[in-house]
Amino acid sequence: MRVLVVGAGGVGAAFAGIAQRRACFEHVVLADVALERAQAATDRLGEADRFAAETVDASDRAALVELIGRVRPDAVLNACDPRFNEPIFGACFDARVTYLDMAMTLSHPDSERPYEQPGEMLGDRQLSRHEQWEAAGLLALVGIGVEPGLSDVFARHAADELFSSVDEVGVRDGADLVVEGYDFAPTFSIWTTIEECLNPPLIWERERGFYTTAPFSEPEIFEFPEGIGPVECVNVEHEEVVLIPRWVSCERVTFKYGLGQEFIDVLSTLHKLGLDRTDPVTVRGIEVSPRDVVAAVLPDPATLGERMSGRTCAGTWVRGTGKDGQPRSTYLYHVVDNETTMREYGSQAVVWQTAINPAVALELLDRGAWRGAGVLGPEAFPAAPFLDLLGELGSPHGVEEKTP
Repeated sequence: MRVLVVGAGGVGAAFAGIAQRRACFEHVVLADVALERAQAATDRLGEADRFAAETVDASDRAALVELIGRVRPDAVLNACDPRFNEPIFGACFDARVTYLDMAMTLSHPDSERPYEQPGEMLGDRQLSRHEQWEAAGLLALVGIGVEPGLSDVFARHAADELFSSVDEVGVRDGADLVVEGYDFAPTFSIWTTIEECLNPPLIWERERGFYTTAPFSEPEIFEFPEGIGPVECVNVEHEEVVLIPRWVSCERVTFKYGLGQEFIDVLSTLHKLGLDRTDPVTVRGIEVSPRDVVAAVLPDPATLGERMSGRTCAGTWVRGTGKDGQPRSTYLYHVVDNETTMREYGSQAVVWQTAINPAVALELLDRGAWRGAGVLGPEAFPAAPFLDLLGELGSPHGVEEKTP
């Protein structure tokens, strides 16, 4: 299988390291606006015949089409910030090639009642193109990172294999990661983190449909497995709430993230100061985006691995009625230890945990175990092959029963 990865940051580079160990990936090209970044990632792998570097501006649809024509990939993996989704997504349709991403097109809150009803939701611009992709016989597999991605696979697995009926699917993310030497150092893209944490969180209920709340609403203490322990989680906007109800029969879907009070305070301050804005402001005659400035002054998450310690947990908490007719509460999860990913792959835990999931999905597409056309989320496919292959790659999931 030939794969073009657009974006050679932490996730793109981590994907290449995982792909190196899988024979199905015969040729992988990392393309980035900064050629030196893509070149450094491929040079570390030491296999010039399998891994190559290219330069491309991910905002330039025509340039992307030209690159796809030269590389001739079987699939394109979008490893960029979601603000670049539309040109990459569009270029893949123009070039008639399979598309994958790990985050969907951005939302825009309702102008009058942002904390009550959604405006444009995450992924609306992609999902609205489903029939066009389906008619062309093309697949756009959207939201196939860890969250969204593996969390959605867990939801499908629970509905198919563990429950006779599902009341609530609640994605819960927490960690005990520590970054030495920094007062504030996000372990994932701060640009994306600001976007999802400061937008109105989305909730879906069968009777009510989609609705929104205020950022950081409905705090709860969730007990994470494998020694991570209790973490306060709050509502955050995320793609699972959009995707899961499309393919999994349930009554309610939520997403909560264990941010911590200090992190929430920093994000709230950025918002109060207008530093979360993406529209440019003029500074000494130069136009700059305040959010880009914040991202520029913070450490690159891909470089934090050597200073990080601890584990990160992504999982899906499902409540309803089990196959035996009794109430059931089950947390399906995936824990990754930073020491392990740094030792074995040279990638920090958060980006590695994101990157392994498109690697699994691409291998399943190559085998024909996953197949389809249109704009589809991970829960549109059978879960068992995915979870089996994840275990084969040495990173199996866990299952924890909770008191119903």
